[in-house]
Amino acid sequence: MEQVVIRPAGPEDVHEIAAMCHSLWPDASVEQHAEELAPLLAGKPPGILPATMFVAQAMENLAGFIEVSLRSHADGCDPAHPVGFVEGWYVKPEFRGKKIGDHLLQEAEAWARKSGAREIASDTWIDNLKSQQVHEALGFEVVDRCVHFRKSLLSGA
Repeated sequence: MEQVVIRPAGPEDVHEIAAMCHSLWPDASVEQHAEELAPLLAGKPPGILPATMFVAQAMENLAGFIEVSLRSHADGCDPAHPVGFVEGWYVKPEFRGKKIGDHLLQEAEAWARKSGAREIASDTWIDNLKSQQVHEALGFEVVDRCVHFRKSLLSGA
């Protein structure tokens, strides 16, 4: 396996990360992801709580990323302390199974600890079984499950 280095993401990474974000969240275009990422990668995260992003650098390309923030609370976590939260986590298919996701998570955990968090939380869709398996394999425990409903109030809809 080629050498992979975990490092803080920077503005120069915006296009590669935006493409990975589009693979993870295809409802937004690569350009929309790039626009949303720009402030974070410039060290100016949106909101009042800190956030950052780390990338896995494999030679000249990125193999994956993890975005982590500090939140005032998260389901199943001690409400008396801020909590680290994995906002997004992605490893390109050709790099999966090589512990890159584990190394990205370790970097996010270290950042959260330095930021005052005692716990780290995350979430995934109920039908994303692979993501659930990865989370559990890396020490996360399920604290809740939720099914969201909607009903139109427009007549005839």
